[in-house]
Amino acid sequence: MSEEEDDRGSDTVFVDLRPQRRKLKKSRLVVIDGPDRGRELSIDRKRVTIGRSLICDLVLRDGHVSGTHCELESAERGVLLRDLGSRNGTYLDEVRVKEAWLEEGSVIRVGQSIVGFETQFGHVDIELSKNESFHGLVGHSVRMREIFAVLEKIAPTDLTVLIRGETGTGKELVARAIHKASKRSKEPLVVQDCSAIPSNLIEDTLFGHEKGAFTGATDRYKGSFEQANGGTIFLDEIGELDLTLQPKLLRVLETREIKRVGGTSTVPVDVRVVAATNRDLRQMVNAGTFREDLYYRLSVVQVELPPLRERGDDIPLIVRGILDDFAKRRYPDEDKRFTVHKEAMARLVAYPWPGNVRELKNTVERAGSLSNSLELTVRDLTPTLQKTPPEPLPGGTAEQFVDQGVEFKEAKQRVIDAFEAAYLKSLLDKFGGNISRSAQAAGLTRYHLRALAKRYGIHGDPET
Repeated sequence: MSEEEDDRGSDTVFVDLRPQRRKLKKSRLVVIDGPDRGRELSIDRKRVTIGRSLICDLVLRDGHVSGTHCELESAERGVLLRDLGSRNGTYLDEVRVKEAWLEEGSVIRVGQSIVGFETQFGHVDIELSKNESFHGLVGHSVRMREIFAVLEKIAPTDLTVLIRGETGTGKELVARAIHKASKRSKEPLVVQDCSAIPSNLIEDTLFGHEKGAFTGATDRYKGSFEQANGGTIFLDEIGELDLTLQPKLLRVLETREIKRVGGTSTVPVDVRVVAATNRDLRQMVNAGTFREDLYYRLSVVQVELPPLRERGDDIPLIVRGILDDFAKRRYPDEDKRFTVHKEAMARLVAYPWPGNVRELKNTVERAGSLSNSLELTVRDLTPTLQKTPPEPLPGGTAEQFVDQGVEFKEAKQRVIDAFEAAYLKSLLDKFGGNISRSAQAAGLTRYHLRALAKRYGIHGDPET
């Protein structure tokens, strides 16, 4: 058993070279000044929010603070402060930032409140699933196994779930997996894309109508909620739901009753609600385009899917699953399997995949259709992938590290050091060595930037 440690962020605990759990270093927030002076919040989960809204973890009564003002995300290298489109901005050590890494003793200003960040002794354990799949989802990365651990716990319950993630990350697959693993699995799963329905039809689509409710309503129609009775309704792209309909959806979530268009009585519905969005609903709450109380009801449990570019280790496993399914469809009566040449796989792993898993699936199935053999090569890939060789890692290639017998931890540190040095040099060159302007552009404090520059022997203007 071993631990891979980071002084500021988290440890990953391995048993027989397999990650078993993540250990976040404990930290806390203390309100130093403002209406809530003395209030504290222990950071015991990956993400916490600060704001005036009751949906936040640290609620401030400061009228100059936005509803959901900013968030802190615990990552491998430390705790990242991120502004959430606040009205008055988020300041770290008196520098306005969009994103910045926190240090021990960092001071955050939101509105007229001052919040201090303190590290504490000890860790918070984050459980990882022992499995590399969950009802059709696959992944052996720490991020995905952390998600599987959550899904294994919440799927058997009736808790409402909000799935967040970029387009193509597999939000509908997660919803289907939750339904399959639930006690409602033998009942219907109804998928409703809120962005695909005209605003004048969405109430009718969701809640149905009575006969004669409007011209052309010749029969009673059961909407999506009634169709899903006893099972699960998946509301995809919930951020696109018209503001005028949001109170009606909120009422359904609270009462578990719907009223058909043109109806006078309510109809009970027994459904589990899973919603998904590629938008930041917290920023929409700030902008007044999404109801705060509806967000609160939908986000009882939140699952955030990482983009594919952040889980490259999972790509070979995903490709294997895609090709196995494709082979069964293409050769239904034969036991054939596709393989991928080493160079082709390297291209697939190195590509950033802006369309995420959906784009990867289309690319791999296209290659399988065009290939003249069961081994996919670079020539079978799209022209973009053929022209883009895998970028070498700063500090050396992965193959060089392995061939030279460099241990994983050291290889990883070389990559990080090389990137940080190159980034800082380019940053300071761009701003003529001006520390203040460089720090603001990078979302760092002046102190942090000076310390990093000193570490790598990069000189900026000490007076700026």
